[in-house]
Amino acid sequence: MEMVDPTVFRLAIFVLAIFVGYYVVWSVTPALHTPLMAVTNAISSVIVVGALLAAAAHGHGLGQGGAAVWVSKGCGAAAVGLACVNIFGGFLVTQRMLAMYKKKERPARDAKTGGGAA
Repeated sequence: MEMVDPTVFRLAIFVLAIFVGYYVVWSVTPALHTPLMAVTNAISSVIVVGALLAAAAHGHGLGQGGAAVWVSKGCGAAAVGLACVNIFGGFLVTQRMLAMYKKKERPARDAKTGGGAA
């Protein structure tokens, strides 16, 4: 029996993850969106930690040339930037959705006139 190329195997897992993610996200009811956004922000913060480790790569003892280290640093820096944008956008969306559930305050009536603003 022949071995499957690791690249093909990883690509198949990636494609399956896309399909599973699509069906999971689109089957969520709107009431659960805000808690899921909070979890997504937590996952993105873990991605930031991993991306910072990749950006700080030294390449000592790995037998890699200087180019491979710079590719790792560049991809790590790009991942940090994109994950931070995702976290910031997630908090903005969550804040906006929670603001929809707050009661709007009515202006206080003036005691002398008995009505609102003049």
